[in-house]
Parts: sequence; structure tokens; C-alpha cells
Amino acid sequence: MTPVERFRELLSIPTVSRVDPAEVDDSAFEAFHAALERLYPLIHARLEREVVAGRSLLYRWAGERPGAPLVLLAHQDVVPVDGQEWQHPPFAADLEGEGADATLYARGAIDDKGALVAILEAVEALLADDITPRTDVWLAFGHDEETRGTGAQAMASLLAERGIRPALVLDEGGAVVEGAVPGVSAPTAMIGVAERGVATFDLVTREAGGHASTPPRLPATARLARAIDRLRRRPFPRRLVPPVRAMLATAAPHTRDPLSTLFHRTSVSAPAVTLALSLLGPETNALVRTTAVVTRLEGSAGENVLATSARASVNVRLLTGDTLADVAVHLRRAVADPLVDIEMRHGNDPSPVSPWQGAAWRRLSRAVTDTLGPDTVPLPYLQLGASDSRFYAGLTDAVYRFAPFHLSRAERDALHAPDERIRVDAWLRGIQFYRALIAS
Repeated sequence: MTPVERFRELLSIPTVSRVDPAEVDDSAFEAFHAALERLYPLIHARLEREVVAGRSLLYRWAGERPGAPLVLLAHQDVVPVDGQEWQHPPFAADLEGEGADATLYARGAIDDKGALVAILEAVEALLADDITPRTDVWLAFGHDEETRGTGAQAMASLLAERGIRPALVLDEGGAVVEGAVPGVSAPTAMIGVAERGVATFDLVTREAGGHASTPPRLPATARLARAIDRLRRRPFPRRLVPPVRAMLATAAPHTRDPLSTLFHRTSVSAPAVTLALSLLGPETNALVRTTAVVTRLEGSAGENVLATSARASVNVRLLTGDTLADVAVHLRRAVADPLVDIEMRHGNDPSPVSPWQGAAWRRLSRAVTDTLGPDTVPLPYLQLGASDSRFYAGLTDAVYRFAPFHLSRAERDALHAPDERIRVDAWLRGIQFYRALIAS
């Protein structure tokens, strides 16, 4: 079989994670594990494998000598396709087009089986060539990254218990893109040196209830709606945090004035830069402020019954330097209503910031330019979403988030959306990136 044929087979297995573990199809993960053993015989013959937390897979590839290992992360699970209309069946792994236009359509093509299978392809090929890494390489493939991350937590804890201190941890994250930074025309490899925290807060209003034919002046639902609108109209303040300053400073030599000067001198230009980024679009706005958006609403169980309580779930993504306590204070001030309860359901603070200089950064950068194009500019980047990598921050300060695939704007927009896809050429180059990184 070819690498693409193996990729298509693994994409066709619906390893969907659910918030309720009882709703997860265990047989899909069993089939996925069995397929991995069959498709990658050298890995399963020569690497040590452990099943952790029920479904997560942890592999150890022994190196030539002791030393700080490389840890490569990916996740087996994919998000559901419930209610989405796809032009291509989400688990058919359809291949459309030829040559440079050949594209694979499937849930997980990018998030995150693209990286997982590319890692396996790189390792299997290196084993076939009788290449042994200088130090140990660990592969850690979680099973519930899209929901709770318990698999990653368990594997990170296991490595910590064994005293393993990695030289570098790499997880999914940014990609090779164009147009991510204003004024930069060269392709940029967006390497996450930190990621925002994530939390869910509930806004809750309560009343006595009763028949909908005789509503009070301000029902629980109306009070909640007012609180939601107040929160929308009072966003978190803008700030230019160290990872974004580093991104701009690194990008500055690849821009022209006045942007080059603005990016170099953020100690002076920060107010203008943060304002511009906040107005350019949702992605750049999220680089300069903590964001909060209502994602779920709950009210009465009946059409003619007043809600005794109304609830709005607020998804919060915390900018570097903010804390969960800061968020709670801002929500209270924005809502400005003592009759609206604010409850934190779960959350974690932003990750530590990894260095964008030093041995680990140089190792990543060399792999990028050697395999993804000498004109590609590695940029430090603030990861906007959460990943399994946050659980490994206690093991090393060199935790990075980068998927080595050249993605268009439309391809990035298809993550978690209908017709998720990846171009075959971009995916194959990603395999070479992992091979170069392991061999370095």
C-alpha cells in the first residue's frame, strides 16, 4: 500500500469523541488500533507500546544514547459531523483531482489524523532504512483531545512519574500559511510558542416560574438576554503579549516600512498595532485580547412554561497573562447585575510561553526550511485554540504547536466544518518534515 492508501483507510474509521463517554463507539477505536498494527508492522515490532487511559497510545523508540527525548503528539479522535451537510461523505476519504490538485476529503484529514499518520509514515520509513534516532523518541496519541483530554493528561503524568524531561514536545497547532501577518508575502510557518487558556462560565438567572400567559416584567430569559448583550458590548481590553510581540519582530525583516518599523518598535507602537489587529478580523482580534462568546442557551422545557432558570454557557479563551480569576471579575463587571449568577464550570489558565530562540527552536526551524521550502519563514505564534500540549508544559519549557502542512484559508476554515480536506502534496511534505525532525 502507498502512504495515501494507508491514510485513506485510517480516515475512514469514525473515531468520534463525545462529551459523554458512554456515547463513544469503542469499536471504532478498537478498529483503529488494529489497523495501525497491520499498516505499520515495523513500528509495532520494534517500538514499545502502551495503552493508557483505555484508548490512548504511547510508543517509545529507543535512541542510540541517553539524553532528553523528542515527544511527538497527535490525537486519534475527531469531532462529530452531526447536522453538517458534506459534499463528500465525511468518512469515505474521497480522493478528488490529480497531481498538485489531488485532495483528500474526510473528517480528521487535518485535525488531527493528518499529523498522526504523517508521524507514523515517517517513523516506519526511518525504521525501514535502519535509522535509529540519537535519543529516544516518544509518540503520544491521545483519544479525547476534542472533549476532555484525559488521555493526554494520563500520558503526560506517566512520563513525569518516570522522570522524563523532553528536549522538545511538538503537537498540532499553526500551519504554513500566507497572509497571516499583514505585509508579509512569504509563506510563514506559524509555530505556537504558547496557547490561550480555555474556560466555560455559565450566566444563570432564576425566577419563580409559572404560566407563560402571565409573564413578569423581566422574566429570567429577558434578564439573561440583557446580560449576554452587555457582555458582548464590553469586550476584554486589548494587549500586546510577548508571543505576539515576538511574531511581529520576527516578521519585521520580511515587511516594508511603515510596517517594518511598527513591528520592530512595539514598545512604542503597541496601541496602534493592537487596535489594527483587533479590527482586521476574528483571528487577529483573538491575538490581542481574551475572547468570550455565548455558545449554548437553556431555558424552559415547555413552550408555554416560564423558565424557572435560564442559562447561557460562555466559552472564554484567555490571553497570555490573564487568569481565571481575572475573567470572573470582568464578567461580573460587564454583566453588572447582582441577580445574574456567574459560575465557572471548568477552565485552565494560559500555557507558559516557550522560547523562540535556542536549540529546540533552531531544530524546528531547520526542519521547516529543509523540507517545507527555504523561503518559508518560521514565526513564533500564539495558538488560539487549546491542544493536548498544555498538559506537557510541566515536563519542559520547549513545548511547540505546529502542523507541517501548507494550508489555504479555505482549508483552515474547514476545520470542524463540512468538507474538511487536505491536499495530498501538502500532506506528503509533512511526512518529510517529521522525518527530518526525528533524524536531526
